[in-house]
Amino acid sequence: MAFSHTSVLLNETIESLKVKPGGIYVDGTLGGGGHSLEIAKLLDEGGTLVGIDRDEAAIRAAAERLYAYRDRVVIRRGNYSEMPEILKELGIARVDGILLDLGVSSYQLDTAERGFSYMQDAPLDMRMDQREVRTAADLINRESERELARILREYGEERFAWNIAKHIAERRARKPIETTGELVEIIRASIPMRLQKTGGHPAKRTFQAIRIELNGELTALTDSIDGMIDLLRDGGRLSVITFHSLEDRIVKAAFKRNENPCTCPPDFPVCVCGKKSKGFAVTRKPVLPSEAEQTMNPRSQSAKLRVFERKVSG
Repeated sequence: MAFSHTSVLLNETIESLKVKPGGIYVDGTLGGGGHSLEIAKLLDEGGTLVGIDRDEAAIRAAAERLYAYRDRVVIRRGNYSEMPEILKELGIARVDGILLDLGVSSYQLDTAERGFSYMQDAPLDMRMDQREVRTAADLINRESERELARILREYGEERFAWNIAKHIAERRARKPIETTGELVEIIRASIPMRLQKTGGHPAKRTFQAIRIELNGELTALTDSIDGMIDLLRDGGRLSVITFHSLEDRIVKAAFKRNENPCTCPPDFPVCVCGKKSKGFAVTRKPVLPSEAEQTMNPRSQSAKLRVFERKVSG
C-alpha cells in the first residue's frame, strides 16, 4: 500500500511558521511529507528543511514526494525527541521553525498489518518504529492487570479500564492475545452493550492508550518541548498539532511554563529566581480545523494547533 496521509490544518500550520526563504526549519514528524512539501516550496537555495520520522515507510514516501526540492531538504530517521542530536550532527545550532504533527498517519491506520486499527483484524503490532522489538501483543500479554488498567485509564481515559484489564488477564491465561480482532472482542465483552452505541467505537480509547504507551508518545512530548524552544532563533516558532486532550494539555502547560517560568511567590515585589521568559504563546486558544476541512477529512475533527514564538530577552 502506498503511503498516504492528508495533512491536517495545512494552510494554518504553514502560515503559523512564517517561513523565510533562507531559513532553517524542522518537521519533527515528517510522515508523508505534506507539511514539509509546502515549507520546501517557500524556501530558496539558501534555506534548509530537516525532516525526521521513525517510520521507514514514511521516510521513503517523503523522500519521493520531496525529490524536486532535494537541494534544500535533509531527511533523517529517528524520533523527534532526538532533534537536538540530529541537528548537532548536521552542524545546525538554531532554527527558524519547528513543526510537530502528532497524529497517526492514514497509512498506519489503513495498513492492516501495522496493527493500529480496530476496524481490521491483524497482528497486534502498533510500533511507530518497526526497529523496536516490543509490540502491542507483548504489552497486552505481559503487563500486569493493574498496570494495564492504569494505562487504559490514564492514556485512554477509559472508564471501564479495570473491567477491560480483568477480561484481558482472564483471556490471556488461556491463550496469548495475538490479533486486533481478539482484543476488540474482549473490549466489547467488557463494556455494557447499551453504552457501546454512543461515543464511537468501543475499542477506540483502549487502542489509543496502548499505542501511546507502547511508543512512549507522551513521554517524548513532555521531555522535548522545552528543548525544542531552546533550539529556536529569536522570532522562531514552534507549531504543534495535537489530536487528543492529553497531548493538548502537555503542550498548553509547556507553552505557559516557558512564557512565565518565574517560581517566586506572588507577593514578592521583584523576581529573585532568575528564570526568564523564553517567549510567548501566539495562540491563546488553539486553532481548529474549519467545518469544510472536518467534512472533507473526518480524522481532522479532534485536531488542535498551538504555536509558541521564541523571544530572546534583552
